[in-house]
Amino acid sequence: MPGKKVLMALSGGLDSSMAALMLKEQNYDLIGITLRVYNSQFRSEPLEQSIRDAYILADKLAIPYYVIDVFDDFKETIIDYFIDEYHTGKTPNPCALCNYQIKWKYLIQLADEFNCDYVASGHYAQVQEKNGRYYISEGKDMLKDQSYFLWRLSQEQLRRTIFPLGKYTKHQLRIKAKEKGFEIIAAKKESYNLCFIPEGNYRTFLNKNTHLTHSFSTHGNIISTKGEVLGKHTGISNYTIGQRKGIGIAHTEPFYVVKIDAKSNTITLGNKKDLEQSSIYLKDFVLSKYENLPQNKIFYTKIRYKSTPVASRVSSEQEKLKIEFLSPLVSVTPGQSAVIYEGNDLIGGGVIV
Repeated sequence: MPGKKVLMALSGGLDSSMAALMLKEQNYDLIGITLRVYNSQFRSEPLEQSIRDAYILADKLAIPYYVIDVFDDFKETIIDYFIDEYHTGKTPNPCALCNYQIKWKYLIQLADEFNCDYVASGHYAQVQEKNGRYYISEGKDMLKDQSYFLWRLSQEQLRRTIFPLGKYTKHQLRIKAKEKGFEIIAAKKESYNLCFIPEGNYRTFLNKNTHLTHSFSTHGNIISTKGEVLGKHTGISNYTIGQRKGIGIAHTEPFYVVKIDAKSNTITLGNKKDLEQSSIYLKDFVLSKYENLPQNKIFYTKIRYKSTPVASRVSSEQEKLKIEFLSPLVSVTPGQSAVIYEGNDLIGGGVIV
């Protein structure tokens, strides 16, 4: 669709830079945009560096470039949610929520204001269409595939989305960046942490910023699956389901966190068998490839980004999705995203309850 107008999300990094370059080479009419979603309160590194890098790229590509401040919405929708979820015993997935509630919300809104036909980003994923339904497929580079984080996107958002990197590997893009004279971009390091916690220590972040939402109690009981008090914990936000190290309780066999109860302010420890689950329920689920779930089909479910997909049966129960695993899984974590696949295609997802 050369000649179409595209709003390109730029971060200053390799992925979005190469996505913009590829669209430019395909004769799309581009406008660059950066959403400023955090401030120096949440980052110790220079905030403006990525914006400067994006500006330099836009200048080289001779495309308009704008920076839009959405920090207040990001703080309320993502950061406050992140803090609250941990303090209610859950492990949140802020990236999946951010893509839907912040990034694509503003991208589509701004695309309309700039009269753009499409929006684009540097995600490693692909958008497909079949029988009038739009859905995500995994990117070619399975080490970088980001389909897991995109399950919340709506049909309207997917219909207007382009992922230029879906058919490429990261290695191919680094080579292309060098060939095109973008050596500095090609040499950029990977970032694996949350954008508002670049240091990667979420516990330090929570302890520093809990006051932004509520005041929570800290110490409480650590108990066994039989209800015996084993010791004291330092605050439920410091623990996750499946955690074995750093609990502070000595025992003859390995102990794992098997339950976090915010109401009673208790952490329950058990053995690995106690972590097994044969089924889960999802709330806030979204279906993309199918309007209604096909019956009697085996799908594959990922319960976290890097987990191995497991064979599953999926069915609707009232306002939730029920997922039954053909083999029990361990360390299923409330608050995380469960994403359902059919081959390489993402058919939907939801939040584990």
